Amino acid sequence: MKLQKLSLIVGAIALSLTATTVAVKAQTISSSPLIVAQASEHHSFWQSLGLTDDQKAQIKQIRHNTRDQIKNILTPAQQDQLKTARQNHQGWRQAKDSLNLTDDQKNQIRQLIQSQKQQIDGVLTPEQKQQQQQHWKNRHSQDQEPNS
Repeated sequence: MKLQKLSLIVGAIALSLTATTVAVKAQTISSSPLIVAQASEHHSFWQSLGLTDDQKAQIKQIRHNTRDQIKNILTPAQQDQLKTARQNHQGWRQAKDSLNLTDDQKNQIRQLIQSQKQQIDGVLTPEQKQQQQQHWKNRHSQDQEPNS
């Protein structure tokens, strides 16, 4: 009987430690529910397109190349700021505001991002492109709605 009680107590302690660790990690990962929601929404959107493994690999490579090219545009100090922002789980939109980009850098990055979009469009099927356009249209209209 004592062994059963001891087992239950040890199990309860282990469970509470695990739950606490997970909660602390979740808090560390992001203190902003908005960031978590946006990341989740972004991920689920790409999943909803039903990409093939080949498409996923191509898009991953396109995005990787774009990140490398953007990195080459930034000064070493800006690269450090961006690295810190990513470690703090900030998205590009949030991070770029703190980089104090020059007009030339902004234009170069804008062109790279536009090129990335075109390359990704080249990977998608017509149906996937239509889904993507509808998603961005809906998201854009949500961004334009005034906060209640």
